[in-house]
Amino acid sequence: MRFLFKALPLVIALVISTGALADTLTGTVKNGTTGKAGAGDEVVLLNLSQGMEEAGRTKTDSKGNFKFDIPDNGTPHLVRVIHQGVTYHRMAPPGTTSVEAMVFDVAKKVAALGVTADVMRVQAESGNLEVIRLFAVNNTSKPPVTQMNDQNFEFYLPEGATVDQAMARTAGGQPITATAVPQKEKNRYAFIFPLRPGETQFQISYHLPYSGQATLDPKSLYPLEHFVVMLPKSMQFAGVAPESFQSMQDPEQSEATVQVSQKALPGQSLAFKVSGSGVLPSKNESAGGGGQAIGGAQVAGGGQAGGRDARPGGGLGPPIDAPDPLEKYRWYILGGFAVVLAGGAFYITKRSPATQVATTPGQSDEDETVELRRPVIPKQVEPPAPPAIPRSGMLLEALKDELFQLEVERQQGHVTQEEYEKHKAALDQTLQRAIKRQTANS
Repeated sequence: MRFLFKALPLVIALVISTGALADTLTGTVKNGTTGKAGAGDEVVLLNLSQGMEEAGRTKTDSKGNFKFDIPDNGTPHLVRVIHQGVTYHRMAPPGTTSVEAMVFDVAKKVAALGVTADVMRVQAESGNLEVIRLFAVNNTSKPPVTQMNDQNFEFYLPEGATVDQAMARTAGGQPITATAVPQKEKNRYAFIFPLRPGETQFQISYHLPYSGQATLDPKSLYPLEHFVVMLPKSMQFAGVAPESFQSMQDPEQSEATVQVSQKALPGQSLAFKVSGSGVLPSKNESAGGGGQAIGGAQVAGGGQAGGRDARPGGGLGPPIDAPDPLEKYRWYILGGFAVVLAGGAFYITKRSPATQVATTPGQSDEDETVELRRPVIPKQVEPPAPPAIPRSGMLLEALKDELFQLEVERQQGHVTQEEYEKHKAALDQTLQRAIKRQTANS
């Protein structure tokens, strides 16, 4: 007994010192459909120091609250909330003590669904017609719900098209690799990806054999506000119904031809013919510029893929003093560039934690803002698996994205200077460690 009393102070000191090395991360989940607390939703805490490692799992209480004990070691975390099989994420940078997440009920069909923009970038070389197509889909449901079914967003591809890459992203999120799933009808495909309230972007790139001329028929299945076709001036464009298209000149990129159709109805013919060959120039080639303006923010980099610029239209810069006839479409055109640029972003990783979620009945498989529901693909069609991305590179992309978001919030006055300096210092430290780790592994 005397020994126990002597050892008691040591035990208390050990407990106190151990507790001092941990922080508490609290959070609240709100159901945006009902306006009530998100009670009973599963919450997963992911440690981002080594990719995406599960660090904890719990459920929200009757008031939508949850809590995790996390080590105070400057490690960024990601909070994943799973509601009715769809996941929603919130970043928790080092020093974060609380987060709030919004979830929505799921419906198989949402009537208030339309395509704000459908942008096709077309070019031809080496006997192939190459197309990058961007969809901006808007879910304006009231009350807001997430649409999710086995044919969630459908579209057509030309006969003989081979899909090179497909991506999806939600508003404010990072792109993740998606799959274009063949449907029963020939040349009809679907993205099995949740359509949350607000805007979701899909991008698909494909190629098909080309002998110098071809006819493309987009066949929109949804109400379509703007349909934009961009191709090099060295190629010729002719609408099957010429009155459906209006030619516009891009003051930033004189080498590109731009054709626009507005207010198209589902099933309305938007077919057009192209002939000739040529490649859309990159921003650097056409204007010698540096960064690209995307939604009011500057993004640096060339964004090139496969040896040339893979952006729809090559990326467009800020308008000149004269009125820009393409201004109303510019955000959507540039949105495709953002998807290409961030194609290797951290959140596209779907490793063991995501796989565990996907194998649970009623849950889906996604990474940044919403998860992809694992599609049922016909046995005769096996889409190629996306190339693996090193986890260290993914972490670097995530940290750079978080630094960018922090800078935007500071400029918008959403964080105080003290909060900005605190979070930036922690992110800088983590970023330096990640760079050293990547250098050591290379």
